[in-house]
Amino acid sequence: MIQNIARRLKQRQNRLEQYYGPEFTSPKARFNAQRSFLWDDHGILRYFWANRAEISPGVWRANQPSPAHIEKYKDMGIRTILNLRGPNNRSHYIFEKLACEAAGIDLVDLQTNAHRLASKATYLKLLDLFETLDKPFLMHCKSGADRAGLASALYLMHIDGLPVAEAKKQLSARFIHFKWLKTGILDHMLDSYEADTVDTKTSIQDWIANSFDPNALKRQFETARGAPNRND
Repeated sequence: MIQNIARRLKQRQNRLEQYYGPEFTSPKARFNAQRSFLWDDHGILRYFWANRAEISPGVWRANQPSPAHIEKYKDMGIRTILNLRGPNNRSHYIFEKLACEAAGIDLVDLQTNAHRLASKATYLKLLDLFETLDKPFLMHCKSGADRAGLASALYLMHIDGLPVAEAKKQLSARFIHFKWLKTGILDHMLDSYEADTVDTKTSIQDWIANSFDPNALKRQFETARGAPNRND
């Protein structure tokens, strides 16, 4: 039943996309884009709830911002927004891009995923971005729970030098992240780093560069959950 509902929502989203584009050239196009943002992307649930927290001085995490949120972030002094959902032609991204341009905020895009691990290159690029993004900056995914949580943990380890045990708190129920779901693959990544480096001082960057294997971690995670192993 849940899969049928998800499929119908996906079909509806695809139908709506034909009505709008980056220019919003008609009132109808903008209306459909707004409706898609509120309902298909669940923006209505984020209207009063940003799942926002400052994890380090000048570094924030949150869920998908609306144009109104981006105006608030401008007032907060945010200079850069790191979008962990990646660029696409959906309403949430179009609204965000236009709002950032209007607010004078730099928008940086990096495609990650909540239910599977990204590639080694993606995580290394993320760590490099942390060294260069203009602060204050805010990172976000859709709900601010999973991808933003992992990215926050990686930031705290890579930039602030926090131990993994402390950084892992960014993946918690406080941010609506639950490790027993499929998103627990993100916890498994940090748990594996912790186990592999218990007797060493290997940095998270070196571990990702030399030891991180997303496919092996996926197999371990699925075996532990009793799920069938499947190749990506």
